Amino acid sequence: MRHLLTDTRIIAGRCIRQTAASKIGLLFGLLQPLLFLLFFGPLLEDLSIGGDGDSWQTLVPGLLVQLSLFSSAFAGFTLLMEKHHGVVERMRVTPVSRLALLLGRLVRDVLQLSVQSALLVLVGVAMGLRAPLAGILLGFALVGLLAAALAALSYALAMRVSTPQEFAPVINSLNMPAMLLSGVLLPMTLAPGWLDAVSRCVPFRYVVEAVRDAYTGDYTDGTLALGTAVAVALAAAALALGTRVFRRAGA
Repeated sequence: MRHLLTDTRIIAGRCIRQTAASKIGLLFGLLQPLLFLLFFGPLLEDLSIGGDGDSWQTLVPGLLVQLSLFSSAFAGFTLLMEKHHGVVERMRVTPVSRLALLLGRLVRDVLQLSVQSALLVLVGVAMGLRAPLAGILLGFALVGLLAAALAALSYALAMRVSTPQEFAPVINSLNMPAMLLSGVLLPMTLAPGWLDAVSRCVPFRYVVEAVRDAYTGDYTDGTLALGTAVAVALAAAALALGTRVFRRAGA
């Protein structure tokens, strides 16, 4: 266990330094949710969009999940670049834990998302968002679990393909429907019955609804518990799959 923790810390430190050196990447990763917040949020202020909270308590949680969907799902691109430059091949001959190679990257991804989420919420507060601190922290935890799950799946896919041309279409084909059907911009209760029913097959919807309940301070109606259970299950399944792929690939 100590060996695993040490290796994870080393890999995480390396990945964090790489990410910190790419300030443009960090900025543009946050740009799309900020644009939705700045240019789409004011349109909702005087509209009845359903749910228990106001428009900001509806939009900001959805944008946090959107940020997780796009930033974490494309995390595998960094691994593809390392494979191309021979970094992964060189790591195969070291005694570093194969699980640590995955966990270290996930630590970086969750930390990066947490910083971006905090900035997004601060801008939301400046624009009118009001939410309990406990709810905001619970929202960060749920989005962090979702980010870890998506990043683990992204790395698993990156280990199984050879080029960005194979990787990107798969992610785009899954990500866009997932975003639309999870209700990140507007609650799916506003959708027609058939679309609402289809969206219930998308697990991200339950995470979005859980974060929204957290931001309104509603912790007891079961939505938060269901969303938490879905996020934990996704993270556990994705971590198990990612670990298996990394160990079988000898990465």
